[in-house]
Amino acid sequence: MLRKSLVLLFFCLPAPAQQIRIGLIGTDTSHVIEFSRILNNASDPEHVQGARVVAAYKSSSADIEVSRSRVDRFAKELETTWGVEMVPDIPTLCSKVDAVILESGDGRVHLAQVKPVFAAHKPVFIDKPLAATLEDAREIDRLAQASGTPWFSSSGMRFGEIAAKLKFPDATGVQVWGPGPFEKHHYLELSWYSIHAIEILYTLMGGAGCEEVTRTSGGSFDAGAEVITGRWKDGRIGTVRTLRPSGPYGAVVFRPKQAVQSPADVPYSYAPLVRQIVKFFETRQPPVSNQETLEIYAFMDAAQRSKEAGGAPTRLR
Repeated sequence: MLRKSLVLLFFCLPAPAQQIRIGLIGTDTSHVIEFSRILNNASDPEHVQGARVVAAYKSSSADIEVSRSRVDRFAKELETTWGVEMVPDIPTLCSKVDAVILESGDGRVHLAQVKPVFAAHKPVFIDKPLAATLEDAREIDRLAQASGTPWFSSSGMRFGEIAAKLKFPDATGVQVWGPGPFEKHHYLELSWYSIHAIEILYTLMGGAGCEEVTRTSGGSFDAGAEVITGRWKDGRIGTVRTLRPSGPYGAVVFRPKQAVQSPADVPYSYAPLVRQIVKFFETRQPPVSNQETLEIYAFMDAAQRSKEAGGAPTRLR
């Protein structure tokens, strides 16, 4: 009787949740190592449950030094440390996984690399930069809608401490600053690294709604700073100061009766972003709307055109 009861109890127990199998496209950025550590190491203090990186497609860009110099090292670490299988092409990757993280550091290749992912109907997170041009970003969204495949793209700074602690519904304006190095092959210069500060700006401003951008440049290609000013449709002003070659992140949020500034030396963790990615793969609902992401690229496109026009105010396309 006891044995029969134990057998019945065993079959009544809930089945263990099945882990989502994740495939990586691109092995030329440290994000593939950080994400695999957080997902595949159950003993890591930042471990996120529910998914595991199981396969990767190795790729890099020969004309970007930071890409070609790291691709082999990161691919080897994925194999030897995190048990990730390297596969010969993206269709093979899609056949082995439930969801995809597109990590190639070069935004120029994202449109071509995501096409077989959409063809396989695998939900995909596309790391920054989503694309090198506004046109490519919009084409990614068009293809996703045509195939019925969910996608999202975001900087991890959107889910970091600055954005979390300074988000107020009554913000009357925002100033943000952060590193802003360029990569010369990307037409949207701000997409390479300033995207992080711009995502903080959009988070603290409450989302989409910018209609005009003015970009003021100072210094050389490798040094100095720039100020990008956006005017939202409701009249509020949001600004981003990009620091080159590097600098800290920070923000000030203006409210009706106070100005709130972020603390210095805010720690950063990839875990909040990874948690959002896993939740997206589970629900297929992006934490950031595709429309807002596309507006961010329209914002950077307008900023580029403003620079080319000598700093003239430029409307978003």
